[in-house]
Amino acid sequence: MGEINIPRDQQDALAAIDTIEADRLIDQAIREERLGDLHRLPLANCGPYVARKLHYFERALTKHREAKAPRKRAETEHTLRRAGSDLSFAVEAMKRRMDTEQKDGQLFYIDDQIVPPYHFDRRLSVRVSYRWRRTVDDEWTLGSITFVYDEDLRPDYTAPVPKRKPNAAKQEQDRQTELYETWQHLMRGALYSVRDYFREGGDGDKIPQTFEATMDAHTRGLNNYSTQFWRQPA
Repeated sequence: MGEINIPRDQQDALAAIDTIEADRLIDQAIREERLGDLHRLPLANCGPYVARKLHYFERALTKHREAKAPRKRAETEHTLRRAGSDLSFAVEAMKRRMDTEQKDGQLFYIDDQIVPPYHFDRRLSVRVSYRWRRTVDDEWTLGSITFVYDEDLRPDYTAPVPKRKPNAAKQEQDRQTELYETWQHLMRGALYSVRDYFREGGDGDKIPQTFEATMDAHTRGLNNYSTQFWRQPA
């Protein structure tokens, strides 16, 4: 799944599922203690969230079918019904998300296919491209914003000191891993910030070309507000 956009193949699978029919087949599977006609629905193709809940349901179904003692069967039935409810909720939640994305798509679209750089330096950057329009009758306007952030690479003196100092290669490997994790945090924050800005009615003409992500004064890292380019500085 994309970071903020449901891929087309998953949208097609979700669109093919009727939630009332899905609920009926989930209940039937619980009663009959077998997957039955539920396997006809493309649940496994609806993205990792639904696929994971389907896996839990199938596993709970197997455990309930194999249980023999009354007390054990009561426990497995409870687990199975909860797994069925979770699967039903996941399908409904993803269909609602798809509907929201399709509604958003009439006025804006954000490209969430962002490839990380091969090598990371202390100064990290993420470029988010988008298209937007004020009304469905307007022409699309293309734009982008680049988020930059300087990672704080000072040693964490609260961490335990290793018994043996790692060599230069291991230190660089650890540094790249740390920078990659920070870059991922920056990338996710950038995408969600641009999406939320448009979703709240923001004017695309007012998006800056670049934005310096702010550092959390307490953690000296990124937080949920670091990439909100429209917030006035305190």
